[in-house]
Amino acid sequence: MTHDHHEIPRYTPEQTELALNPPAGRNGGDLVVETLHGLGATTVFGLPGQHALGMFDALRRSDLDYVGLRVENNAGFAADAYGRVTGEVAPLLLSTGPGALTSLAALQEAAAASSPVLAISSQIPSAGLGGGRHGYLHELRDQQASFRDIVKSVHLVRTASQIPSAIAAAWESALTAPHGPVWVEIPQDILLKETTLPLVTAVDATPRELLPRPELIAVAAHALSHARRPVIIAGGGVVRADAAGKLRALAEQLNAPVVTTFGGKGAFPWEHPLSLQSWLEDRHTTDFLEDADVVLVVGSGLGELSSNYYTFRPRGRVIQIEADLGKLEANLPALGIHADAREALSALLESVTGREGAEAARDAVRTVLEKVRARLDAQDLALEQRVLASVREALPATAPSFWDMTILAYWAWSAWPGPMHSGQGAGGLGYGFPAAIGAAAADVTKPVLAVSGDGGAMYSIAELATARQYDLPVTWLIVDDGGYGILREYMTDAYGETTGTELARPDFVALAQSFGVPAVRTSPESLREDLSKALAAPGPSVVVLPALLKLFAPTHLPADRPTP
Repeated sequence: MTHDHHEIPRYTPEQTELALNPPAGRNGGDLVVETLHGLGATTVFGLPGQHALGMFDALRRSDLDYVGLRVENNAGFAADAYGRVTGEVAPLLLSTGPGALTSLAALQEAAAASSPVLAISSQIPSAGLGGGRHGYLHELRDQQASFRDIVKSVHLVRTASQIPSAIAAAWESALTAPHGPVWVEIPQDILLKETTLPLVTAVDATPRELLPRPELIAVAAHALSHARRPVIIAGGGVVRADAAGKLRALAEQLNAPVVTTFGGKGAFPWEHPLSLQSWLEDRHTTDFLEDADVVLVVGSGLGELSSNYYTFRPRGRVIQIEADLGKLEANLPALGIHADAREALSALLESVTGREGAEAARDAVRTVLEKVRARLDAQDLALEQRVLASVREALPATAPSFWDMTILAYWAWSAWPGPMHSGQGAGGLGYGFPAAIGAAAADVTKPVLAVSGDGGAMYSIAELATARQYDLPVTWLIVDDGGYGILREYMTDAYGETTGTELARPDFVALAQSFGVPAVRTSPESLREDLSKALAAPGPSVVVLPALLKLFAPTHLPADRPTP
């Protein structure tokens, strides 16, 4: 597609005079900060390091808000969450070598979850670039190579004049569907060297639109309009495209039941009569989806979790709308439509004709959900359901929640009734608490909940200091079962015993209090009350729940074969 040509604004004599005579004492770091400000950034995350000091010194001269975390990976998780809740680019300032590399796992999560994180890293001085072994501190032969397989795009700076354009190009890349993390790399000497370049003012980094091809929309609309049993699988792409309203309108026009993936929570109202909710790991849901004659997949790649561990084998026609070209037909043959979810749903709404059968569709949804409930009720899972219900009842309706890779989060993927955020894109530990810090930095007026197990909590325990330093309204629920609970369950089922899953852990209440963070030890009986109090109190807090939770029985394996 072609871009509109914007007229270059004419400078007034006063603006021209300022451009000709910029303030003294500016360096490459100022160009970084000025460009971010010109692009609309208000908050940056990061951690200082020797080669990055030019950027951090420039922050002092700016009005950008800085949130400094204690570990680069946690700073990346915070930026990820900021991008998820705001839909805006989240700048992440990093130093060279170990600092940069420590962010890799967070950037992998941002890539998997399509979070617009703009990582700006320093580099060794320009004289050391090129792969020679000069012995600079933090030196890598090819630092960018460590990130190319993870981030969406890499942007290298080798002169001060390249800084604004490189950051603007990265910003545009991060926000063009599919959103994702991007990497900008600037040598130390470029950041420190004084510059006479004029102040960076307006910067254009408008993301490119990803429109569907009309002939594909025509075919998809015809198939959906004439389907007898259409269903919709709604993924995270619907949420990121702010397309939930369009999805609902299409589902109601087609009378199509909708199931949301774990990354697509909030894409469709939980209690809607067409909502199959998120029970994707239940065979009753899988069977129902397989029986559809047309399956519309919007904003999902139908990966491991969304396909009930690749056991989903649809018998009908699949139509897949996906902004990430690599996910299009990656797991199932389909009519693949490479487009932003919002644009494609808008086009379908204009093209489909309404279908009869509202009552039959709603009856079918009720039947599936009743079967799911009966299967759960046949298992000894009262404690787990009670704990999740208590968390749900304690959390205010508008408060966001961030979940680590822990058994209670595995429950929440299927059973949590509204939007939630988790680290299930890449599946690494330590996401919940630093992500909640990032969300709280985006809006300090409402509480944010983080949920971790004791194993995952130890990945990010240092960020209690961050939450206290910035007085952020983050409540951290730590479910303490003395180990890596989900791995304990997997290994016990598969091998009859465990290895490496049992953990010595601290007194989390005393540890939190040593950071100046109020903490309480609770029980399943008092969890709702204790969590409600913590969420209502200003500033950070910790609630520790000693409990050994179980996961519901898997349905993707034969009964005589254990969970892998």
